[in-house]
Amino acid sequence: MTNPAEELMDVVDEHDRVVGTALRAEVYRRGLTHRCVFILVHDPAGRIFVHRRTDTKLFAPGAYDMFVGGVVGSGETYAEAAVREAEEELGVHGIAPRPMFKFHFRDPDGGKLNWWCDMYEAEWDGPVSPQESEVAWHAWMTPDELAERLTRDTFVADGVEAYRRYLAFRAAS
Repeated sequence: MTNPAEELMDVVDEHDRVVGTALRAEVYRRGLTHRCVFILVHDPAGRIFVHRRTDTKLFAPGAYDMFVGGVVGSGETYAEAAVREAEEELGVHGIAPRPMFKFHFRDPDGGKLNWWCDMYEAEWDGPVSPQESEVAWHAWMTPDELAERLTRDTFVADGVEAYRRYLAFRAAS
């Protein structure tokens, strides 16, 4: 397995146009704008896949998230990354994420977090076998259970912002 810090990523501008490439470690260190995918996975009953990130993750170790996903590799499309990330993190094959919307995330605390987020949604009705190097704990939660969990646990900042936008998008649809 490749060291995540050594993954090559596209660096993009404020309009999401590729302006160069850099290793993930450099992208994070310098706060360069890059691309990520977020996939909200739910089962047919509407329960959402929620997980705690492993303590070895480069970004937000040990935090909770209601999205699977990650960075888009250099030369990879958002759609390709969405399928790859969902399949890797859930340990499944044949998932079909549906595109929803895209937004530019910036660190609300003025830090170096800065990336384009392409949002997807997917339904999965089979078993999951989450990737142990990515997922330390997981459960399927109702939206109400997730809302309660958000009040007491530490979730990744970009996931919280993405979920807020997801709920607004769904309410407007």
